[in-house]
Amino acid sequence: MTDSLLVLNSGSSSVKYGIYEITGRDLCLIVKGQIENIGGSAHYTAQFSARSDLDDISMDISARNHHEALEYLVKRREGADVGAIVGVGHRVTHGGASRKSLLIDEVVLDYLRKLTPLAPLHQPANISGIDAVLEKYELPSVACFDTAFHSTQSDLVKRFALPQWLFTKGVRRYGFHGLSYDYIAHYMASEMPQRHQGKVIVAHLGNGASLCAIEGGRSIETTMGFSALDGLCMGSRCGNIDPGVLLYLMESEHMDAREMEELLYRKSGLLGLSGISNDMRELTESDDPNADFAVSYFVHHLNREIGALMATMGGLDTLVFTGGIGENSREVRARLGAEAQWLGLELDADANEANATVISTPDSKVEVLVIPTDEEMLIARHTLALLQGRPED
Repeated sequence: MTDSLLVLNSGSSSVKYGIYEITGRDLCLIVKGQIENIGGSAHYTAQFSARSDLDDISMDISARNHHEALEYLVKRREGADVGAIVGVGHRVTHGGASRKSLLIDEVVLDYLRKLTPLAPLHQPANISGIDAVLEKYELPSVACFDTAFHSTQSDLVKRFALPQWLFTKGVRRYGFHGLSYDYIAHYMASEMPQRHQGKVIVAHLGNGASLCAIEGGRSIETTMGFSALDGLCMGSRCGNIDPGVLLYLMESEHMDAREMEELLYRKSGLLGLSGISNDMRELTESDDPNADFAVSYFVHHLNREIGALMATMGGLDTLVFTGGIGENSREVRARLGAEAQWLGLELDADANEANATVISTPDSKVEVLVIPTDEEMLIARHTLALLQGRPED
């Protein structure tokens, strides 16, 4: 029986995971799933790969904290008929200036903790998963960063028009969703090499949403910046905002940092615009005009930001939809197709409805693709390379 890797994506009250069998340099997914509502009425789900004869699992469990959730996952892996876990790959939102994944030790962990103010909602949850592994298991752990993919961007893109001392202290554009973009870039290089060499914009659209301009597999520019608040309107996050609004909230509404954090991260975006939900599925199915307005706002700004990234690259050959909304919302894709006719984009209505890989017509000047992302597999690949002493691809 061959060894395996465990991949963890730890949220504040959930852990997504995947277990991968190792065969030389190759990986094969055995099972993936998640534990939700940790600390409350926790629920465990597992989906086994086609190579397994095991049935998928969905059941309530007891998991008072991330440590208990991890212990449950490690115990349950025995039913997946895989060998011993020899390493753990962790998704970490913020890696600061790190350009590659890092083997975690006390020095690295202290560095990641110091980055918490740059990702206050995500970093503590990511670190909780790392702590749970290090405290209970003697396993090498690897941190894979959502920011690392964007390290190829130029200083013209990274800098704000602020004094140099702030840039030196780390006030700069980092970009996020890098693991998803990295996966899409690798997929295109393997399966679509000619398209991979062109000018590509990937739209990672979900509860968190961003765009990335990619050329030759390298990040040129992205819509998220210093924080995961920037850029597109999201489920409950505001996206682009005039900093003067923040000064107004402080001076006239007497809001402190914690109150503004709550407003900008949790009460804005689609939820704030609609007053109904942060879930695009609910909004597109609703007859409420506020829901329609929120969807229209989302698509309008998506169209505008695509134009900005096109200007950066000097054109566009391929537009890729990924993420929960990008992969599944036919209506959002159709609305964008209607708004983006200015760039010669033409969607095939039947292909879009079928969630086909290619959803543009043969006459479209921009090819439009739907490619499911797989951040867990990308983390597993980076983790295996580091543990085997190989450079990351």
